[in-house]
Amino acid sequence: MALIVVEDVTVDFPIYGFQKSFRKEIFVRAIGGLIRREGRNSSRVTVQALENVSLKLGDGDRLGILGANGAGKSTLLRVLAGVYAPTAGRVLIEGRVSPLFNTSPGLDMDDTGYENIWTCGLFLGMTREEIAGKMAEIADFTELGDYLALPVRTYSTGMLARLGFAIATAIDPEILLLDEGLGAGDARFAERAKKRVDALVERSNVLVLASHSEGLIHSMCNRAVLLHGGRVVTAGGVEEVIEAYRRMNAAG
Repeated sequence: MALIVVEDVTVDFPIYGFQKSFRKEIFVRAIGGLIRREGRNSSRVTVQALENVSLKLGDGDRLGILGANGAGKSTLLRVLAGVYAPTAGRVLIEGRVSPLFNTSPGLDMDDTGYENIWTCGLFLGMTREEIAGKMAEIADFTELGDYLALPVRTYSTGMLARLGFAIATAIDPEILLLDEGLGAGDARFAERAKKRVDALVERSNVLVLASHSEGLIHSMCNRAVLLHGGRVVTAGGVEEVIEAYRRMNAAG
């Protein structure tokens, strides 16, 4: 059983050494969220990336997070992954969390492809027994053949993407966190990659996907939430939330 409970979570990021200038004003505003000025002469600045966010997910839930840049999507994912601690509120998680925010999970350029399968698999939370059981399948999916015995610094960009993707999608997650989905390099590989991601999602008990793509949210999720300025604007069915997202974008 997998469970996520988020209750009134707020996340603040302090900006140290801030001095008022046009450039820094533009930078802070680009981050998104609520900008606060505190202290003497309002010299201390914090950005409230999330404010009083609450949600509850259980087995079978596939949650899509929509919102513009700076809305708080990636911050919420990283709170669920344990990267950021809430400033206020609480997070309760039951089940193994597998965050996939990129497809290069700690590749070491001096190690061989096979060695990277071991080390990256451990980095992603797999046991040695799990890696050993999946080694042949991962190697086959990469289509790299004898190159897997060579240092990955000899690989092309596309080959690196295949290796990282094959390792990252070999996990058996209870709670899967995805940021904008996963890519896998060249176009010829794309169809196999899509099927592999679909199988990865199917194996997970709970999915949380942050994306700008209405199509991706619609195809992969059964629930959705719309964030704006770190706050939940609406939450519910996918169609309902996508329509709210469209209205918000149309309003500018």
